Amino acid sequence: MSIRVVIADDHAMLRDALSLLLENHSFTVVGVASDGAEAVRLTRSLRPDFVIMDLSMPVMNGIDAGEEIVRDTKIPVILLTMYSEQHHVVRAFRAGMSGYVLKSKAATDLLLAISDVMRGNVYLSPGISDVVVREMLHKTHSQEADVLTLRERQVLQLVAEGKSTKELANLLSISVRTGDSHRSRIMEKLEIHEIAGLVRYAIREGLIEA
Repeated sequence: MSIRVVIADDHAMLRDALSLLLENHSFTVVGVASDGAEAVRLTRSLRPDFVIMDLSMPVMNGIDAGEEIVRDTKIPVILLTMYSEQHHVVRAFRAGMSGYVLKSKAATDLLLAISDVMRGNVYLSPGISDVVVREMLHKTHSQEADVLTLRERQVLQLVAEGKSTKELANLLSISVRTGDSHRSRIMEKLEIHEIAGLVRYAIREGLIEA
């Protein structure tokens, strides 16, 4: 039986290229998504064997979407990203990702990553394995990132993308009052009390692109 895959990336050309690559190697792409929230919905309904996900996407970034997928479905997630910074790599694996592949090495690394992950292993693109080890040993990952809950990171991303409280409440299926409450707690926890500061923080943490 063919291995079933969901692909999530906000660039249509990359989604198409990944689909072609996988289908040429006998995988079946059962769904494609352009943002993290859509990827979560598709994964829950289609139940693929694994998910390939970009890190930086609108509405919900790949790490937060991947964390929700792993928590709710136990389906493995491979991140495919341009980011090699330590805090991104460490946060991804703390969130339960099974693979971390750099887009610059996708042509050679992605199929290796899939093979490892399908055997129950963890895969890292060559050149970042030592980064993760050093980061874990020295525990220099962002303490601020650990302060926020998954839902608060989702709200923060939407606020940084310019969404109103009503818009983010609708996207996350929560009440406006709950959205306001999350927003206030985020500002208190991060000690940032203006939108511009939240946007800068979200860019630094890779929740949105500059």
